[in-house]
Amino acid sequence: MTPPLIAVIVPVLDEEASLPDLLDHLPQRPEVEVIVVDGGSRDGTLAVARSHPLGPRVVAERGGRARQLNLGAAAARASLLCFLHADSRLPPDGIASLRAALRDPGLIGGNFALRFDGHDRFSRVLTAWYSVQRRAGIYYGDSTVWVRAAGFAALGGYRELPIMDDYDFVRRMERHGQTACLPGPATTSPRRWQALGVPRTVLSWIAIRWLWIAGVPAERLARLYRAIR
Repeated sequence: MTPPLIAVIVPVLDEEASLPDLLDHLPQRPEVEVIVVDGGSRDGTLAVARSHPLGPRVVAERGGRARQLNLGAAAARASLLCFLHADSRLPPDGIASLRAALRDPGLIGGNFALRFDGHDRFSRVLTAWYSVQRRAGIYYGDSTVWVRAAGFAALGGYRELPIMDDYDFVRRMERHGQTACLPGPATTSPRRWQALGVPRTVLSWIAIRWLWIAGVPAERLARLYRAIR
């Protein structure tokens, strides 16, 4: 059989509520393989993944998000890896954009233009700010990072850090080769600041990023970040 072109890798942990809609949203095409990697859910996430009509490949092994992403990449057969968070969605033409990117040998990877899927003012402000940051080559996993499988292997995959694993990978990818921000936008949920509030969310983001740049170990920074589902 001809191997798929694109692997959509979804790391999950206690995402029983979000996962059905995400899998409904993904296309069932021969050129696309979907891999759900569970990091030790205690709810019905695994049952949802295994019973969904899309028929994703399911990998289950305890560990942090970076380990999940590496396991998903190891299980993939496709030439291009697309890492999609459970609370994010590809744009309607996202697969077509990824196929076009794969045809450009000069690109190693990149992400999608991003919109935060909220109707509040902060969602609009953050969407604009992410666009500004992307011009400087700064982006995170919530903007749906994608990379050629060969490039992923050359970079050694994600470093298994408890936090900032996506930022660390993106910075290494930016240094390794040419990247592109694909049109969209992809969307992601505003659930973090809806749960924690805008001031606390912003303060934690700023503190974690600059402490990381200053060299504070990720293990210490992880204490500042609260998981939200």
